[in-house]
Order: sequence, then structure tokens, then C-alpha cells
Amino acid sequence: MSGSKAGIRYAKAVLQQANESNIASAVFDDMQTVALTLAGSKELRIVLQSPVIKSEDKKAALLAIFSNQSETTKSLIKVLVDNKRVAKLGDVAESYINLYNEAKGIKVANVTTAVPLSEALEQQVLTKVKEMTGSTSVTLENIVDTSIIGGFILRVGDLQYNASIANQLGNLKREFSKSL
Repeated sequence: MSGSKAGIRYAKAVLQQANESNIASAVFDDMQTVALTLAGSKELRIVLQSPVIKSEDKKAALLAIFSNQSETTKSLIKVLVDNKRVAKLGDVAESYINLYNEAKGIKVANVTTAVPLSEALEQQVLTKVKEMTGSTSVTLENIVDTSIIGGFILRVGDLQYNASIANQLGNLKREFSKSL
């Protein structure tokens, strides 16, 4: 599992609280929103990490941005600001998502391709991943990276299969270098 130790600890605490309140799925949706918002806004990430901006201003900004989220999520933001850990908000959100998926038995497969997957190809990859993992519940995330030139990179948990053209060219280059 990726994420900082502090992020994982906060995520575990939030997940436990959400499970006790029977709102784990609502908080999961909140954490997805938080993660996407932070990933999409470099300015917000800079504000959260800035030692110049007052903690109260960060708290007010985050509570305004995430005003539609659950009280558990708002409480998390307040605790992170009060403990001077607000820069870890993205780590906490990612860790919560991973912990929630793990608890529900949902496997997440990341497929990196040079172009977006078509619907038919996405279904084929999903079927193959379900077959490989033995899990009936799999979600697929398609990451587009033109630097791989073609092919794909499939990552499920700790397993990775790299069938990209860039990787094959790199292997060829290494083989040529060895033979010289």
C-alpha cells in the first residue's frame, strides 16, 4: 500500500469511525472527491504545503471547497489542520480509498496505455484481470502515457506486466549493449 505512515494511520481511524457510523461508502465517495481535487489542483497542493499561509486560512479554504462532504470528512480536515498535518490530506484520501477497497475485496487494476482504451478492450482487460486475481470485484483505471509508445503496462497490487513498446526497445538496447 502506498502512502505515508501518518496518512495510513489517519485513514484507518477515519475508516473505523465511518464503519461505526455506517457511512463508510459515503466517506469513500468523499475521499475520491478529495483525491481528485488535490490531484487536479497544483495551486491547492502548494497552499496546503505552504508554511506562510495560516492554518486557519487553510482550514477555511478546505471547508469551503469540500462543503458538500460528510461531517466525518470535515472533521478529518479540522483534525489535520489542528495537528499541522494538512499537507497529508491527499495521502489520507488515497490510503482511505485503498483500505476501503481492500476491506470490500475490490481489486484495482491500473492499465497504462499510449491511447485511451476502447470500451471493448476495457472489458477484455477486466475479464483477464478477474481471471488472474480470482476476484469477482475489479475496477479498472486507465492511465494514458504517450511515452510508452504502444502496448500496455498492467499493474494489479504488487504484480506488474510490462508489454509496452518502450520497454521492449529498452530490452533490445540492453541486449545490444551486452553483446558489444
